Amino acid sequence: MVHIPTLKQLKYLCAVAEYRHFSKAAAACFVSQSTLSSGIHELEEILGVSLLERDKKNVRLTAVGRDITARATGILTSADDLVAAAHAAHEPFTTEMRLGVIPTVAPFVLPKILKHIRKIHPQFKLYIREDLSGHLVKELHAGELDLLLLALPYPADNVTEQHLFYDQFLLAYEKHNQIGKKKKLMTDDLINQELLLLEDGHCLRDHAMDACKIKAQDIRIPYQATSLNTIIQMVANDIGITVLPKMAVESKILQGTSVNTKAFNEDNVRRSIGLMWRKRSPREKEFQLFGGLISEALGE
Repeated sequence: MVHIPTLKQLKYLCAVAEYRHFSKAAAACFVSQSTLSSGIHELEEILGVSLLERDKKNVRLTAVGRDITARATGILTSADDLVAAAHAAHEPFTTEMRLGVIPTVAPFVLPKILKHIRKIHPQFKLYIREDLSGHLVKELHAGELDLLLLALPYPADNVTEQHLFYDQFLLAYEKHNQIGKKKKLMTDDLINQELLLLEDGHCLRDHAMDACKIKAQDIRIPYQATSLNTIIQMVANDIGITVLPKMAVESKILQGTSVNTKAFNEDNVRRSIGLMWRKRSPREKEFQLFGGLISEALGE
């Protein structure tokens, strides 16, 4: 009798390949480390090959382990699409959906979106994961998420994107800063300024710089933060200026601070917000309808 690996064993392997750490992989799979280790060992027994090299400090994939992991990722994604096909046979918004949202969008739009969806489709189960774009795209391809709400464009293969609306960028500055006195603010006014930005990995950083048509060498970056709230406090202390999404400002993120905002006197100083899903997903129609619900909720 030929033994076939289980999806659970393949999931354990992919988790170890991602985290290169057994306890972290086990936590990600919501199992004990011994359960995960046993699953990996059983997988190696079934396949008759060593997939991992282990020592006290490191976990590495063998050459065949890398190949098997790549194939396992494809199998897990196909299995997820199989479930999605079954969900697609139901009426839209009658099952569940796993949505990934980036941190520079989630707190500003999710309350309105969730309230609107609960009102129209009270039985619909929407599970939310907030993370950086790169991590979310990886989880999308791994079948761990169905749909992403993020800033576009974002480099990813084999995906479909749906633009929903534009989010304008506004200059944020301490109320006494001289830049606020300009009658017509232009993106060129940012050159040689001390511009506070999120650290690498946040797509807001790249989209803001692209929208403002500036490069790293054009500005001074005295500090890189992990959150908009931290940046705002730095701006309030006149350590620098920043560029904020309008959705954040409208959510009163500046309330109680001495930070003012000013719009640029130029077109297209903005980012595109939209949805991303795996190409050829059987739930594509439902995802498109979901985009319509988001637009309704936000009045776009």
